[in-house]
Amino acid sequence: MNAVRDPAAGPGTRSGTDAEVIVVGAGPTGLLLGAELALGGVRVQIIERRATAQRDSRALTLHPRSIELMDQRGLVERFLARGRPVPGWHFAGLDTPLDFSALDTRHGYTLFLAQARTEQLLEERARELGVTIRRGHEVVGLRQDAGGDGAGDGGSGAGGAEVDVRGPDGTVETVRARYVAGCDGGRSVVRRAAGIGFPGTDETLSGALGDFATVDPAALDRARAHGVLAVPLEPADAYTGDPAAGRTGGLTRIVLLDPQRMRTPAAEPLTFDEFRASLLRICGTDCGVAGARWLSRFGNATRLAARYRSGRVLLAGDAAHIHFPAAGQGLNTGLQDAMNLGWKLASEINGWAPPGLLDSYHAERHPAGQAVTENTEVQTLLAELTLLPSYQRPAAALRKLMAGLLGIEEVNRRLAGLVSALDTGYPPADAGAHPLAGRRMPDIALTAAGSAAVRVYELLPHGRFVLLDLAGDDEMKRAVDTGWGPRVAAFTVTGHAPRADLDGVREILVRPDGHVAWATCTTDVQTRRAERARALADWAGLPAGEERPARG
Repeated sequence: MNAVRDPAAGPGTRSGTDAEVIVVGAGPTGLLLGAELALGGVRVQIIERRATAQRDSRALTLHPRSIELMDQRGLVERFLARGRPVPGWHFAGLDTPLDFSALDTRHGYTLFLAQARTEQLLEERARELGVTIRRGHEVVGLRQDAGGDGAGDGGSGAGGAEVDVRGPDGTVETVRARYVAGCDGGRSVVRRAAGIGFPGTDETLSGALGDFATVDPAALDRARAHGVLAVPLEPADAYTGDPAAGRTGGLTRIVLLDPQRMRTPAAEPLTFDEFRASLLRICGTDCGVAGARWLSRFGNATRLAARYRSGRVLLAGDAAHIHFPAAGQGLNTGLQDAMNLGWKLASEINGWAPPGLLDSYHAERHPAGQAVTENTEVQTLLAELTLLPSYQRPAAALRKLMAGLLGIEEVNRRLAGLVSALDTGYPPADAGAHPLAGRRMPDIALTAAGSAAVRVYELLPHGRFVLLDLAGDDEMKRAVDTGWGPRVAAFTVTGHAPRADLDGVREILVRPDGHVAWATCTTDVQTRRAERARALADWAGLPAGEERPARG
């Protein structure tokens, strides 16, 4: 076995309960990944170093694509009930906002929702699906079977990984699993143990944030006019489950970049006096801040994992990509990683994944991570230049120019699609594929024989492929149910909302993560049936009776 182990792991070890997948990290990415795996019938353990759930919230937003993912799993109402929709967003804090409401989605807004609340809702989901979450346990070692990288074993059970886990009492147990998913943040133990490189740039800039129980509302507009972010949060103790705990009222999050302190290392503790002094320098008022509940710095180190997979180890979220929190994309990118990986890894473990499906996780999500790291570097530069005396005048002109360009509808839509992740698509391997292939499936209204659902996303909560027959092939549902029934839900569509990109489309295969796997305009029924069979085999594996054995 390839081995990495902490020499300070502890005096004693014992064998732990096995799992099919160990997810390291109970942040939003790890919790959603655990839930997605459990939805696919996989036994999951989530290992989390912290003894209690995180109450401080660095991230505050769910962007449109992430809200769509919650909609696809029937969870969106839980999130909407707790969050606050905001139709406009920003790119680099420019004066002209991004208009999410103009995008092709039912959820054209950002949802203000503290990360602690997002984690609480995702943990509820994971526990409902039977996921084991072990808090107060730390991964201190990781080993993979030599040669057992999972490539092509088809769920046969050959190969695996072992994780050494130190519990609250110092005892170390060894847990064996088929795969390990590192969702354990920018300093990921899993990534280092797997030997995966993390190239990028070191921190050169830091910002500051604070959550305050008391502020002067009249001063906040003045602060915002000087580039300070100020937004209301839920009550400080909203996540304890104690109805009386929130009586102290809500918090206000204030985020700033202070030219005199922006070279301070993010690891250096931030004091209330320093934060107050920064506010006074930047906007001439301290905004009446008092009752600081949390103070923190954040830096602009930007790194992207060289690989999202190494044998039996996979990375997601901040373990795979870190960057300055420009436009609030980090948490959202992690959720989208989890949604992409969950069904693919579950299909591999269940034995029906076609060759190369699990490797497509890196192929699809690594470019998405690169796009985020690049656009956040651009946004950070646009903000930083205005703070440097020698660049302030041209930087102000550049920002004015950019703000003007954002007033052009197509430019605004382009950047809004980028930040919201609604434009994220996965190029198909077949150059002759239908233009829909790889794109998000539009959440069109439809009527489907045998189903009460009225939207495409209402067909996706079970995490299976969905095959939509828009042409009325009498044999389609029987053929799909017989060959791929547990993996693919087939629906004959008797009517749907008109869309130009669906003109002439006869069938659409939608992936469990809501992207289009295959679509066809072929009118000849026999030819279309042959195309469908190939597409199903390419994405959902061989039909029943031909698939490889599951789980060994």
